[in-house]
Amino acid sequence: MIPRIVIAGTSSGAGKTTIATGIMAALSNVAAFKVGPDFIDPSYHALATGRPGRNLDAFLSTPELIAPLVRHGSKGADIAVIEGVMGLYDGASGRGELASTAHVAKLLQAPVVLVVNCEAMARSVAAIVHGYRTFDPDVNVAGVILNRVGSSFHADILREALPDIPVLGALHRDANLEVPERHLGLVPVAERAPRARRVIEHLGEAVKQHLDLDALVKLAQAAPELPGDAWAPREETAKVRVAIARGPAFSFHYQENLELLAGAGAELAEFDPLHDEALPEADALILAGGFPEVFGSELSANTALREEIARFDGPILAECGGLLYLAETLDERPMCGVLPVEAHMGDRLTLGYREATSLSDHPVWPAGTTTRGHEFHYSKVSAAGNAWEHQRGREGHVQGNVHASYLHTHWAATPEVADRLVAACG
Repeated sequence: MIPRIVIAGTSSGAGKTTIATGIMAALSNVAAFKVGPDFIDPSYHALATGRPGRNLDAFLSTPELIAPLVRHGSKGADIAVIEGVMGLYDGASGRGELASTAHVAKLLQAPVVLVVNCEAMARSVAAIVHGYRTFDPDVNVAGVILNRVGSSFHADILREALPDIPVLGALHRDANLEVPERHLGLVPVAERAPRARRVIEHLGEAVKQHLDLDALVKLAQAAPELPGDAWAPREETAKVRVAIARGPAFSFHYQENLELLAGAGAELAEFDPLHDEALPEADALILAGGFPEVFGSELSANTALREEIARFDGPILAECGGLLYLAETLDERPMCGVLPVEAHMGDRLTLGYREATSLSDHPVWPAGTTTRGHEFHYSKVSAAGNAWEHQRGREGHVQGNVHASYLHTHWAATPEVADRLVAACG
């Protein structure tokens, strides 16, 4: 295991994505990871490091694979920077520490740097940090970063209140460091790459100026040896082609899923449904999650591609945004019409981990197959469907070679999913 550090927050909104991404940009040769089932933050990590952003999710991938996945994703890097999720101790609801940042830090025996939002706060910062350090003695909260500090005088007061823990720096409030948000979190890099690049460069410079990077690297280097093997996909010569939707409307992809497909013998042929009027030549089609609702007019206007997808007779896997795209309509705009449902955006968030059982036979998800996944959406479709049954009931649709649902799945623990898709192409 290479040197590693976890950047955690006291809560969502503390600024850990800003600071973690700035650290990734300020250091060189960094392997970047995000705790939890997030797709958007890793897109910023990838832009900051020039390497794929990866996820570490102890619910989706099982705790046993966390360290092997870090070994795999860190090959050739000098340091691994791991951004946490929510607050340090927030995990899968009702399951204790499972899938929390603290859980992942313990699995990796990695030191934790706690990001504290210090707006409207002075000496009380000491009580907060004390609570986070002592709540679980097995979590090594080894340093603190003070965020959204109002002035140098404010920073001095905060530092004086924390004599017993290294304060690695203080970032002042700066609107130029903020990344725009909307209904599912940050706006993805795919929609704003030039501006995102400028923000990340500014973040990197701010981190170099205001944080003690040498001290942070020393903490990472102090992480103990953690022997074991790296996770790795098989490597087979490409024998089928899988068309995979990318671009601003469909940007939610787990890197390991793509690697498993390639390792199982699939050549990945990317296309952008916003601009490409035809599918690449392919044996199967993947429509992943993203924001089709934001680009509904453009997707609807691309009639040639919608009609070609409707005629496609190979295996189709669609998750969340892909499900909406295959519907008859999305907020009254015509979509591909593959599934006999209508999709609408709402104002109620559906969010959480799922343990699901496949209800209908499909080449990739045979009836009775069990998996773990995650839902995160404001949309709904007009019929419950026949794809999965989980704790929230039935959802998704299976129709011939089409499998479409709201469930985002990470295949690191179930590589046979990629194998089944490649086999189905035959």
